[in-house]
Amino acid sequence: MDNLAHSLVGLTAAKAGLERLSPSATAACILAANAADSDFISLFFGGRWTLLQNHRGITHSIAGTLVLGILIPTMFWMGDQVIAGLQKRKPLIRYRGLLLASVIASATHPLMDWTNNYGIRLMLPWSSKWFYGDLMFIIDPYFWLIVGSAAFLLTSDRTSKLIAWSILATVVSLIVFSASSRRSELVHPNTVRVIWFSAIFALAIARTARLGARLGRGLAFGSFAVVLVYWSFLGWAHSRAYAQAVGVATQVASQQQERVINSAAMPTAANPFRWLCVVETDRAMYRFSVGVGDNGLVPNQPASTNSSAMPGVQRYAKPVNSDEELVSVAERDPRARIFLGFARFPLARAKDDNCIGQTLVQFADLRYTEPGAQPRGTFSLEVPVECPQK
Repeated sequence: MDNLAHSLVGLTAAKAGLERLSPSATAACILAANAADSDFISLFFGGRWTLLQNHRGITHSIAGTLVLGILIPTMFWMGDQVIAGLQKRKPLIRYRGLLLASVIASATHPLMDWTNNYGIRLMLPWSSKWFYGDLMFIIDPYFWLIVGSAAFLLTSDRTSKLIAWSILATVVSLIVFSASSRRSELVHPNTVRVIWFSAIFALAIARTARLGARLGRGLAFGSFAVVLVYWSFLGWAHSRAYAQAVGVATQVASQQQERVINSAAMPTAANPFRWLCVVETDRAMYRFSVGVGDNGLVPNQPASTNSSAMPGVQRYAKPVNSDEELVSVAERDPRARIFLGFARFPLARAKDDNCIGQTLVQFADLRYTEPGAQPRGTFSLEVPVECPQK
């Protein structure tokens, strides 16, 4: 998930009662809720492929979460000890209380990141297996509204804080409006706009009515209860979408005389009724969308030169013969090894079918893109290889 979502969860958790455990607990909760993303520092030591290799790794594991949950309050406590000595006063921080608050807030990060299709490696350093929740899109404006509403109503009691919240709301609203203006990003942009700006208007009324002061920390607990309801709904929608994906996979594989190896139904941006499905068989991969509400394939698939026997389903054949040999060579590239360690549905193909001299082998993770499409960061890769001698 994005760091705004993590920060809002940390702040709301503090307002739910963790802030009472020790002075500086609110700051520690916000910091702990984001601490797992400290793995981004690897970008400065080795570039984007080093980041791909390390992101959602040890800092997002059970072991890393515990270490970060302990490290943060320890740093706060040591700093308080030093400042107290310099100012000749009694230390303020209660270490045990801050430790409990920090560990709880730290644990929210891998839990939230597990809910999307990027995944986490929960058992590092003992196992590098990826775990995927496939419930929420990596950026979810509805989640922002659920958790952010409570955080706003409970902390906007001063003019300075209200100004800060207003600036944040303006920036995020511009992002939502901009994203909803590009139909490639959202399927029903007007629906997202109406929900978002109606919620902002309702929050303004709720603050005027001093709802935060009247409900107190019960409002924070209520927001987390709504999150659980939201996740339960997404779990139901996912189960329906996955069942449809399995049905389509079985039918397509039967038509092509293939064997299904793996399949997944993954969330799309701001639309719990539309799910992206990827299916792997022994000879190909398939990509399509299903609509939970209408119990069928979504007809408007992205343009592609690939097709299958079933309308709305894109087929991507796995490399064979000479292409398979080229891909095998390309897989030795250090970047390719990192990419393949990350990709959930990796697909590769040679760019030039009549290879003479040198060609490119294109890798892509079908969760996010396809070989030959416009490059999308570390979700695709092109590796130059020498053509085999003929």
